[in-house]
Amino acid sequence: MSRLLRRAASLATAPVSALALALALTASGAPLHAQAAAEASPVGENMPPLYADEFARARAFVGEMMEAGVVVPQPRDPGGGYTHEQHKRNYRAILLAGQLYRITGDRPYADYVREMLLAYADLYPTLGEHPARSNQYSGRLFWQVLNDAVWLVHAVQGYAEIRDTLTAADRERIDSRVFRPAAHFLSVESQSTFDRIHNHATWATAGVGMTGYLLGDRDMVDRALLGSDKSGEAGFLRQTELLFSPDGYYAEGPYYQRYALMPFMVFADAIARNDPDRRIFEHRDGILLKALRTTVQLTYGGYFFPFNDAMKDKSLRTEELYHGIAIAYAQTRDPALLSIAQMQDRTVLTPAGQLVAADLAAGRAEPFPFRSMLLRDGPQGEQGAVAILREGEGPRHTALVAKNSSQGMGHGHFDKLSWQLYDNGHEIVRDYGAARFLNIEAKQGGRYLPENETWAKQTVAHNALVVDRRSHFDGKVKPASAVAPEQLHFSDEPGLQVTSARVDGAYTGVGIVRTLVMADVPGLESPVVFDLVTAESDAPHSYDLPLHYQGAVIELGFPVESHVAARPVLGEDHGYQHVWVDATGRPDAGDGALTWLLDGRFYTYRFATDGATQAILGQVGANDPEFNLRREPLILLRREGAGGTTFATLLESHGRYDGAAEQTVASRSRVAAMRHHRQGGKDIVVLTLKDGGQVALAVSHDADPAARHRATIDGQQLAWTGFAAIVEIGRGGN
Repeated sequence: MSRLLRRAASLATAPVSALALALALTASGAPLHAQAAAEASPVGENMPPLYADEFARARAFVGEMMEAGVVVPQPRDPGGGYTHEQHKRNYRAILLAGQLYRITGDRPYADYVREMLLAYADLYPTLGEHPARSNQYSGRLFWQVLNDAVWLVHAVQGYAEIRDTLTAADRERIDSRVFRPAAHFLSVESQSTFDRIHNHATWATAGVGMTGYLLGDRDMVDRALLGSDKSGEAGFLRQTELLFSPDGYYAEGPYYQRYALMPFMVFADAIARNDPDRRIFEHRDGILLKALRTTVQLTYGGYFFPFNDAMKDKSLRTEELYHGIAIAYAQTRDPALLSIAQMQDRTVLTPAGQLVAADLAAGRAEPFPFRSMLLRDGPQGEQGAVAILREGEGPRHTALVAKNSSQGMGHGHFDKLSWQLYDNGHEIVRDYGAARFLNIEAKQGGRYLPENETWAKQTVAHNALVVDRRSHFDGKVKPASAVAPEQLHFSDEPGLQVTSARVDGAYTGVGIVRTLVMADVPGLESPVVFDLVTAESDAPHSYDLPLHYQGAVIELGFPVESHVAARPVLGEDHGYQHVWVDATGRPDAGDGALTWLLDGRFYTYRFATDGATQAILGQVGANDPEFNLRREPLILLRREGAGGTTFATLLESHGRYDGAAEQTVASRSRVAAMRHHRQGGKDIVVLTLKDGGQVALAVSHDADPAARHRATIDGQQLAWTGFAAIVEIGRGGN
């Protein structure tokens, strides 16, 4: 047994001396870790708890890897398969073992990284295209080139920690047979990926640039920063200019913003130390630090809003954000970031991570200011926006999200002006996210499933208006990418928050305007959401407005025909083929309502109807022979033959249910009736409450806050100022 393996078990439990830790944290000469925080106090036995936990976790993992010996298999499997997962474990072990060597000075950690990389030096030059390649650009170690870039970003950081311990021969062998060819593969052989404005290219440029800094190769660094031809039209710097809006919103949406932040932040950290004159963290008005904070804002309960191709179990508790929070805190000392680290209960084994842990232990954290905000989309903020409306504080506050943004490139969904609602700690009005079981080999190698195209991306899979049962832009990315919504109005005024946007071009000859209002209404216990969706057209169309909800149906406020023996399918394509029809109804003129229960709270979805509106209750999962789709409920409102039309709906939360105590309070809506009126381009929604009171939402669609407006409803005159107002009818005031 080698000395490396004999010492693995003892290293996993050995104490770390204060002197070794102090020297390691203050005297590291590796150029890729965050020396900016190296002035933090020595640790040793006084290691901050969060850092100590991370240290113990890393030591246990690396100890297990060392006991197993160096295993560098011939690449064979797709995502989730053995070889795929082993190479992932290897790059993690290279990084952590290198960091443990820096911290402890224990030579076996450096020896382990050396032996691992020498094994890769034997393997890498023999590799061609990956045998499990699909329609993605093929990698060498992995099925797609993206994963090879991720391997390089991790491995080069670990190598940086131990490179100076190697003999000249070993250093040359690893440099020339692993890192230089890996960088060449990414930047030259995979130039089409490297020069894209896309998260795959961010990982690639970060890996190549950090390798260039470590090897002292200026040409490699410049290609990473400026693109393969060094013109500046591609490369890392151009990505920071084109992938983020001025508000720090990332074009592909929150899920990929999280994923891309690690290479953005880690490479920027290396740039700051190796090219300080670039002032990378000040570049474009501090866009990377702004993007980090925006990423946090794009969450509820720590989980990302699942726009576009998103896995719904991804949260702030992820490696990319452990690095991002640590680097951002080292740059800014923003105490609000410490509260995010506290929530994550994780950090990283860098001096920046040590600083986070030390200041957290010293009680310097302040609450992160989650708030209502408008995040513009597009490099110049010209491609729509994402509107976030929040009411209340804490993990059970209410949050509404309106997706009035651009397509989001290939990972985008066809869901212009869609929305979601969170309340009481849950997603109430929900987005499906992606049809994918990430890294589960049995589900087509963990790749995106066919149903991602046939269901998850289609308009009917979202809370967005569908015209003529076809998806926006006919489900085609190129025309969808050429058109972005226009944000018409946004207000975060407490008690009356509003977002309104318009899109033209999703359907020929049809303009769509959606106004969402989260308001406090006198007589109702919680904020309610008014939703006004107007389709403008001179030609007749079929209009469908789906709402995807979460919960158990409690009550229907209209008669339905239930399909109990055999469920028909809603349609044949554009996602409709994946919806079972459970029941249909046609409420009388006035309104209809559906009440459901989720985690002890009731929700009533109420909609104004003309007597011709059809309500369809359905469930996702039809035409899904491999059970790739989650079975989730929806209600769809349908109007046929109209030229233009307006859907007016209300979502009200109410009551409490305690199953353990067998107690139910206010299980029925406090709204007795809802009517919608449209006069001269103005929308008036009148609520009659069960206590006899009447309240109206009046919307002028006029963004001038000083403009005065009037409307007459049933002989009563309503007056208000600005874009929207809540008017108490017959009680005075507005």
